[in-house]
Amino acid sequence: MGYSQEVEPETPLQECEQCRPGHTRAAASAASRLKACTLKAGELEPGGMGTEDTLELIRVVETDIAKKVADLLNISVARVDVHCPLNTLGMDSLMAVELKTAIEEDMGIEFPVEALFLGAGISDLAAHVLWQRTSGRGLEAEDGPLGKVLSSGRQSGEPTERVFAHRNHPEIQPECLPFEDYPEYRNLQQIMLGMKARGIDNPYFRVLEGADSNGAIREGREYITFSRYNYLGMSGDPVVSQAAKDAIDRYGTSVSASRLASGERPLHREIEKEIADFVGTEDSLIFVSGHATNVTTIGHLFGKPDLIVHDALIHNSILQGCQLSQATHLSFPHNNWQALDMILRESRPRFRRALIVIEGVYSMDGDIPELPEFIKIKKRHGAFLMVDEAHSIGVLGKRGGGIGEHFGINPADVELWMGTLSKSFASCGGYIAGSGALIEYLKYTAPGFVYSVGMSPPNVAAALAAIRLLRKDPQRVTRLHELSGLFRMLARERGLNTGASNSGSPVIPVIVGDSLKAIRLSQALLRQGIDALPMVYPAVPDNSARLRFFVNCIHTPEQIRFALDVVAPELEALQKVDDEKQRAASSLWALLQGSAPP
Repeated sequence: MGYSQEVEPETPLQECEQCRPGHTRAAASAASRLKACTLKAGELEPGGMGTEDTLELIRVVETDIAKKVADLLNISVARVDVHCPLNTLGMDSLMAVELKTAIEEDMGIEFPVEALFLGAGISDLAAHVLWQRTSGRGLEAEDGPLGKVLSSGRQSGEPTERVFAHRNHPEIQPECLPFEDYPEYRNLQQIMLGMKARGIDNPYFRVLEGADSNGAIREGREYITFSRYNYLGMSGDPVVSQAAKDAIDRYGTSVSASRLASGERPLHREIEKEIADFVGTEDSLIFVSGHATNVTTIGHLFGKPDLIVHDALIHNSILQGCQLSQATHLSFPHNNWQALDMILRESRPRFRRALIVIEGVYSMDGDIPELPEFIKIKKRHGAFLMVDEAHSIGVLGKRGGGIGEHFGINPADVELWMGTLSKSFASCGGYIAGSGALIEYLKYTAPGFVYSVGMSPPNVAAALAAIRLLRKDPQRVTRLHELSGLFRMLARERGLNTGASNSGSPVIPVIVGDSLKAIRLSQALLRQGIDALPMVYPAVPDNSARLRFFVNCIHTPEQIRFALDVVAPELEALQKVDDEKQRAASSLWALLQGSAPP
């Protein structure tokens, strides 16, 4: 779930209002009211509160927690019963940790997360908040309103899941049980039915055959596809494919264990040394999933006393890592290093460690951050810097060395270099590159590495061959830059909006406006043999829905010209239809206005 609880610094950043993009005025007003109420309680001596004061404070706290729960579960706040045990609402462990963190940060209290699994309701939590802010200051949770819940659960000696199963709660709603009745699933079905009613085929999960980006096959027809991240054409390259086949013959298809146990193979250390040498660091470590690389690394290296500040458009895997870590995490406006500097100036002193997270190339807009400025800021404030190079390694720089080579910086100025092997390097998985101490620590302690099977031999061999092939033939990067530049130039000549896509980036959006138009344009292109997927709300704002084009070095100039010669008129035709509908609606409104009685 993509929910992210943003936490405002205690000192308002009045100099830069946009430093808090995740907050609305209404939310800020509610938070201020809650803070005022809890502060009022905190000023009173035990027993010094009147009944009306107590009831008002409990109501405000219950309302605030209920909103947090509703946001987490993506349900209406009206469906949240403050007396219903939270463990009956379908809250998983990650949600529970996030709720606990949000309540503690907003209310200035603490409570054990197990209370959420043992039957505590929102009313219990509100009572605990009030108790800790008054007579319970400095006491253990077991001594207050949560004591009965905690003691009964612990004394049962059973796993939390079994405690849930033994309790009979008549408040459980039917939609909390079978997956078919999940409100979230029903909402997805409504979206699917809505597309079908408009004559729109599902634009996702398209089945394409073949390895080449310029000749994929779908239902017996050849397509030019711009939806693959095969930037350097390594997937399908004979040398890379042969390396994978040879690895299967020698090591099999799986190492069948975690590397810490008995899954280590010579290929693993070969590729890690190759990556470190390529990026310019002391060492690296590979993981079986790019998404899991970010989640487990951030979740393991940082904790509750720490601060993580990330770009507002950062990837979901970073957000999940932030939630797992329980660190306070703030976002700064996209690519706005000035706002980041201001946030750290106000907030950094209150935290143990601080981490800044950015990407090398942002996959929605194809733009590149000013890495040297972020390095200056991290040094100024004593923070770590992490760069997610999923879409920039193998792409930026003359030899594909990534954003570090692009700007000519010292690799040691970035503590955590993250990248994926699934795009430029024709495999799957991810890596962290950095100091020898960092890598050694992760190798022995990071849960996503220690408790996961080692990467399979054919995948390791494919990525290793791709990196070595790139180092021998950096002309692939040169061709990629030339073709990306051609695409951007021709698109802009045809009046297409390519947004903030930078020179050197192969990620080029064509922004069309609303989501329905983006989906219709994608379908129109597919009918003419061009595969480009739409990105629609909520992945992007509805008024900036787009088609994303990922240029690969094995595309041809002719294919790019053909694609853009199709995109421009198809988009113009869709715009004319929208304009006609708008004019018809305006005419009808004018007619109704004219016929209305005075």
